Amino acid sequence: MKVTDHFKAANGETLISFEILPPLKGGSIQKIFDILDPLMEFNPPFIDVTYHREEFIYKKRDSGYFEKVAVRKRPGTVGICAALINRYGVDAVPHLICGGFTIEETEDALIDLKFLGIDNVLVLRGDARKFDAKFEPERNGHAYALDLVNQVKGMNDGVYLDSTIINAEPSNFCIGIAGYPEKHFEAPNIGSDMHFLKKKIDAGADYIVTQMFFDNKKYFDFVDLCRKNGINVPIVPGLKPITKKYQLNSLPRMFHLDLPADLAKAILEAKDAEARRQVGIEWCVAQSKELKAAGVPCLHYYTMGDVKTIKEIVQQVY
Repeated sequence: MKVTDHFKAANGETLISFEILPPLKGGSIQKIFDILDPLMEFNPPFIDVTYHREEFIYKKRDSGYFEKVAVRKRPGTVGICAALINRYGVDAVPHLICGGFTIEETEDALIDLKFLGIDNVLVLRGDARKFDAKFEPERNGHAYALDLVNQVKGMNDGVYLDSTIINAEPSNFCIGIAGYPEKHFEAPNIGSDMHFLKKKIDAGADYIVTQMFFDNKKYFDFVDLCRKNGINVPIVPGLKPITKKYQLNSLPRMFHLDLPADLAKAILEAKDAEARRQVGIEWCVAQSKELKAAGVPCLHYYTMGDVKTIKEIVQQVY
């Protein structure tokens, strides 16, 4: 079932969804089940599974020279999606990224997802590799999320890369994309960011999931700006609790966002680790309740493996 169909079937009720990371290479699928088992009591209609591009490491050879080797530390997105469907009977939303994939590899991944009966993809450009100054696409790969949206939409129209294929069966993917209430860090201004967001919607994207934010006004202002620019698809707020002192620096650096002064002050003044965690929980609960009261289509929680904290939050909201 498509994500947008879940929204329609909810008849205005705010749904809940979770996002998980594949385990590090060598890890067990049980790591995923240990995260999701305690959360399934909240009946999420769909679960997002992230995709991570390759990274480069340097291996020293017998000659004394170092060889640059590409490794993918968190493989398994497609397999995890199949496992979630089988175990929980929910819809899985695999992330699909530009970085590290050729257009042929992307088409093959989409074909696999189609064969598995997966109806949804979240399309992203993806991040630059660690230590790269900027995002570099794969040779014969996509440089922008818009290009990836166009490829998925093309398959939905029955258009494959091999032009000799005739009477191809079209796919029927619901396409999600990312939105940035505080502006994508590479965009020169919010107007430019909105321009390219609109192009992805016009190309066929069906809904938006936002980057995490800690001030609901930024989300509401973002939605208003989208509507003024003719973007009328569902916009799902992405939420993550801040629970550790080091996140005061790491989250703004990694995700290019601002933390409200009151939240930062409360985290700094908390007496110990558990007190800091409770501050983050209370803040996220307040955010969630306000967003739910405003009738957002879904609350999307970035679990980051912290199932205990996410469960405590959701218990107070639903």
